[in-house]
Amino acid sequence: MAAAGQVVLFERRTAEPLLRHVVGGILRAERTEQARTLLDVALAAQVSTAYLSEVERGRKEASSEVLAAICRALGLRVVDLLARGQDEFDAEAARRAGVERRSLTSQPGGAREVRASGRSGRRTLPVRGTPGPTVLLRAA
Repeated sequence: MAAAGQVVLFERRTAEPLLRHVVGGILRAERTEQARTLLDVALAAQVSTAYLSEVERGRKEASSEVLAAICRALGLRVVDLLARGQDEFDAEAARRAGVERRSLTSQPGGAREVRASGRSGRRTLPVRGTPGPTVLLRAA
């Protein structure tokens, strides 16, 4: 189970994480960061709580219309959701390249950087994308 602010990319090993797992994890992290309930967001997005829960857990792949409604309910732009998704895919690629632990943080001026540690030691990498909350990823 993921802690608040932590995004779980996928449950089993695949060639790449599934988009629905990445999107769902981002939506859940955003909702919990705002201290909002499933019911609150589901009502605002006009979807059922069960469906929102399944989207967040990566069990359902929501349509673009439903994703837009959920994003509006969270005060999140779809383009920001996609940028965070790109960051998650980049994080997974880094993990597969031997990085065992990394944190993605916003820096003054909107720059983002990754502090990573793994088999090759510690390093800091610049990351493209929009500023957002800190995301911690741990290798399986």
